[in-house]
Amino acid sequence: MSKRRFDAVTIFPDYFAPLELSLIGKAKKAGLIDVGIKDLRGYVSDNHKTVDDTPYGGGAGMVMLPEPWGLAIDESAHQSDADIHDLIVLTPAGQRFTQGLAEKFLESEHIIFANGRYEGIDIRVTDFYRTQPNFRVHEVSIGDYVLGGGEVATLVIMEAIIRLIPGVIGNPDSLTEESHSLKNEDGSLVEYPNYTKPPVWRGLEVPEVLMSGNHRLINEWRHSQAVKRTEDLRRLTGE
Repeated sequence: MSKRRFDAVTIFPDYFAPLELSLIGKAKKAGLIDVGIKDLRGYVSDNHKTVDDTPYGGGAGMVMLPEPWGLAIDESAHQSDADIHDLIVLTPAGQRFTQGLAEKFLESEHIIFANGRYEGIDIRVTDFYRTQPNFRVHEVSIGDYVLGGGEVATLVIMEAIIRLIPGVIGNPDSLTEESHSLKNEDGSLVEYPNYTKPPVWRGLEVPEVLMSGNHRLINEWRHSQAVKRTEDLRRLTGE
């Protein structure tokens, strides 16, 4: 697979400054990924750089115009060598993002993130690209709540995907021992609790088994703790 490319279309390009930091910044410098940020207002020609208008049928808020989105998405596709482009539209009405989705998107050579604002993007943008043979469209949400825009969600999703790319994480074994990568017969598990030095901190001791040197017992303990934490979490969330 060629180098993966990520594009984000937004009216707030500066929101993506954190992409220069930490894992994503290192991956960019190492040449493992390409990242492009497109200012939606650069695809309109009126003096006010208008990207939204009132909704047909009435109602509160404004809806983002389809034409600048189409121009920005088309340009993103033309700048990529990929045969298929995955268009991720961030919306509270979308599919819940999971570790499984991150692993699925890892297979993509080019992802375009559509970061809507206000009452969202004219749905015809989503409908149009669903009909294009070189596009796969995904409506995605990071949770059952509403944000001011898709930018925060895009940063979350990008990091979840990019950290899975070979060479991004220094120790690849870390990826197999973390929350939602651990599995049992009932599905994914959250990660077991971790400890480091000192052995006693404010009266709280590291479990003796972790200092025993018996890796079989340590693995059994960690698995049992992962199961317990997962069950506790499911009781709290009702899932």
